[in-house]
Amino acid sequence: MLFLPAFAALSLTQCQTSKPAATTATTAPAASSATPAQKEYKYQTVEGDPLKARIYTLDNGLTVYLSDYDDAPRIQTYMAVRAGSKNDPHNATGLAHYLEHMVFKGTSRLGTQNWAAEKVELDKIEALYEQYRAQTDPARRKKLYHQIDSVSSVAAKYAVANEYDKVMGAIGAKGSNAYTSVEQTVYQEDIPSNQIEKWAAIQSERLGEMVPRLFHTELEAVYEEKNRGLDSDFRKELEMLNRNLFQKHEYGTQTTIGTIEHLQNPSITEIKKYFGQYYVPNNVALCLSGDLDYDQTIRIIDQYFGKLQSKPVPAFTPAKEAPITAPIVKEVIGPDAENVMIGYRFPGVATRDALVLRMMDKILTNGQAGLIDLNLNQKQVVLSAASFTDINNDYSSHILYATPRQGQKLEQVRDLLLGQLEKVKKGDFPEWLIPAIINNEQLQRTKSYESNEARAGAFVEAFVAREDWKDYLKQFDDFATITKEEVVRVANQYYGPSYVAVYKRTGQDPNKVKVVKPAITPVPVNREVASDFYKQVTSMTTPELQPVFLDYKKDIQETKLASGVPVFYTRNAENNLFNLYYVLDMGTNNDPRLGLAADYLQYLGTGKYNAEQLQQEFYKLGCSFAVSSGQDRIFVSLSGLDSNFEPALQLFESLLNAPKPDAAALQNMVAGELKSRQDAKLNKGVILNQAMLNYAKYGSKNPFTSRLSEKELKALKPEQLTSLIKQIPTYQHRVLYYGPRPATGLVTTLNADHKVPATLKPVPANKDFAEQPMNSRKVYWVDYNMVQAEILFLTKGDVYDRNIVPTVSLYNEYFGGSMGSIVFQELRESKALAYSASSRYANADKLGRSSYNLSYIGTQSDKLPEAMAGMEALLNDMPVAEANLQIAKNAIRNSIATERITKSDVLFNYERAKRLGLDYDVRRDVYEKTQNMSFSDLQKFQQAKVKGQNQTILVIGSKDRLNFKELAKYGQVQQLTLKEIFGY
Repeated sequence: MLFLPAFAALSLTQCQTSKPAATTATTAPAASSATPAQKEYKYQTVEGDPLKARIYTLDNGLTVYLSDYDDAPRIQTYMAVRAGSKNDPHNATGLAHYLEHMVFKGTSRLGTQNWAAEKVELDKIEALYEQYRAQTDPARRKKLYHQIDSVSSVAAKYAVANEYDKVMGAIGAKGSNAYTSVEQTVYQEDIPSNQIEKWAAIQSERLGEMVPRLFHTELEAVYEEKNRGLDSDFRKELEMLNRNLFQKHEYGTQTTIGTIEHLQNPSITEIKKYFGQYYVPNNVALCLSGDLDYDQTIRIIDQYFGKLQSKPVPAFTPAKEAPITAPIVKEVIGPDAENVMIGYRFPGVATRDALVLRMMDKILTNGQAGLIDLNLNQKQVVLSAASFTDINNDYSSHILYATPRQGQKLEQVRDLLLGQLEKVKKGDFPEWLIPAIINNEQLQRTKSYESNEARAGAFVEAFVAREDWKDYLKQFDDFATITKEEVVRVANQYYGPSYVAVYKRTGQDPNKVKVVKPAITPVPVNREVASDFYKQVTSMTTPELQPVFLDYKKDIQETKLASGVPVFYTRNAENNLFNLYYVLDMGTNNDPRLGLAADYLQYLGTGKYNAEQLQQEFYKLGCSFAVSSGQDRIFVSLSGLDSNFEPALQLFESLLNAPKPDAAALQNMVAGELKSRQDAKLNKGVILNQAMLNYAKYGSKNPFTSRLSEKELKALKPEQLTSLIKQIPTYQHRVLYYGPRPATGLVTTLNADHKVPATLKPVPANKDFAEQPMNSRKVYWVDYNMVQAEILFLTKGDVYDRNIVPTVSLYNEYFGGSMGSIVFQELRESKALAYSASSRYANADKLGRSSYNLSYIGTQSDKLPEAMAGMEALLNDMPVAEANLQIAKNAIRNSIATERITKSDVLFNYERAKRLGLDYDVRRDVYEKTQNMSFSDLQKFQQAKVKGQNQTILVIGSKDRLNFKELAKYGQVQQLTLKEIFGY
């Protein structure tokens, strides 16, 4: 649970009344027969609330949280249901999560072209699944599943696949998604503010009814999600921890994804029952933040959601856990790097001890000055370590996590983590730390509330925790009253031998299983058909919003320091936070040591402060620094409270100008770097998306392998790296600033504190790596012990061309960029071949570099032949769907019309534009040109840039499960070793 405390002392809730409107809201699908425009709506507010929230409760019990934030004409919406995996029936685990998937399938009006005929077939499918579930004979089960598959094909003829995604795309929604956790299921949409009524019509429809449409193909997607979990060592580790922390409570006795047995024996009847019990208005909250009108929004919500009927919700009685009296030690085995995870059980969210837990977690790790931060990470005693909380309604947990250095035993790492807890128990931390944590929590909260996601997310947290908004906000008052004595008391109460330790060891999991693939006949997606509901919603009139494009000359003030260093300035008129950047056009392509120098800086002090003291000083100031080096750019950044800008800048400049070499720190950093390199070779994400992808683009010498050898690393001298750091300000660079102080004041301060030579050195010429020509079809594969296989199709395009940006944008939206895209519909919805499938033509990020088309599919290894054939067919023969094309055009234009690039994003948008040779906001081209594009425009692009191109296919999977005969159909097959692609 994200803790977002409120600022200062807050008064009790204020009850107020929203006045009736002068006009009646527009009539539309499923609108209530009542006249909300004539009603008065009571709402609650809290004095001093930074969100200025209004909380309403409709007559049917629906809770509505509203916050007006006018950063852009969009609204972040969450529909939160207080039902999660802890509410799953014990004989049907995973049900809440599977239901989440089904809520996207529509209703008796959305997603169907003939409900009467479709319902007959769906009822047959439900009955067959009940028989299938009760049957244990394998032959009989196979026969029943064949019947289910046959009837499903008939039912699918009446369905309109993905119509929910289509209608949300048509109204300009972004980020359509949902998540299920132990306490809640939450549905999210980011909508244009002028589409609030259409949103209400659609969401009230799906809250009012769930139709288990395309059930067996969606079940396959859940199988794939389960298989991805089986391939995740971290998820297995966390499940093992919870299973032993909570041996009676559903937090540990069942998982959100569910067991394989229950997934293979689903019950549509149970799913319907669950929906009827929990998806009722008195158990749901609508949480909205964005550019909204309070009075108009609540009237629209009441008009559509007010018709839903409340029902009693089943009470949940949490199991009482027995005390853990001795450490419980477990093991998990898998291919990833070794680590240890330790968990302690705490009481639930409503308790004072859970609040103190949050403070103790920050005492341990806050990213800068926590005990784990300084004693374990900065001193490089372990490779990495952290802690985090999982605070829920009935119980909470505190989890500590660390990865070992080379030769370090997991038991030693465990003891080091426990040693930090002993310091908390003894009060062995500085007196200033708790007040500093409180100040930094204020800062983080202020920063987070620049985001509608965080603002609306806070409403979700309060609702799920059953906290009144005033009590949720009051948490900061309570947080600020926590004393050191109380921390010590609570630490001694809970941090005893009552923990669970899970050792994650590297090896082959002897218990690894997978969800077996059933035989599924592809179902039709009926792209060109639309339901009457879809037509009614999309025909509703809405006020048009006009785009606002950046004008770099007006939106960015350009000035110079006395030294001639250019400054690009954008004012923060919202709060007291600043971001300062020094940007250099050079990087690791010029000198691989630059990345190491940037990393080394965090372990160094100055003449006045050692490394630990320096981090503490920054934390006291509510500021932080970072230095990072990419291939061709260095970013030196300072951020935090602008009221402390001067002392933070002086502290930072003293570090840049005179870092104190530390031989022991370098020796430890080099050893850690070598261990991290070995761990990277155990991570399938790094193997596929970095090592293999760079090898395919550039060959063995590429940006990923451009690093010092082990011999060169060990030969490094501290002074070599500190010299590189000190030279950073001596090269030509520019300053970016977003903050509240005037530009003149900024320049004055920088002139005084940012000391540079009279003549700055020119940055060295960039050394881009040569891209490989793709003259033939190749298949590269790497062996990795996993249930799934993951495949990337890569083709090389042209160098960056601004003229094709509009076409590329529309092509990506139409073909492979969303849940309503052709790729997703065909490979997941129709053929159930993957949980995740996408395709994207990625424009180059810099002039002179090539663009690439990347298509991804993650699937069970035994589905690999069908999955690859399916993706290949789509890449070579893009289906024509005029309805989808219009949706894609609307989605792009609505997105641009309602997008506002603000804050520091203005500066970085300009940075990206300059790298591409642009002096204007390229979104203008996309908005103006996509409106008149036809399918033939996409087809010409696809045939010229994608179809029939020589491709390199990258495959990662277990050699025992991969079908090499199938792989050979796509080109010359070559196994890559980890040494080849990592360079060591």
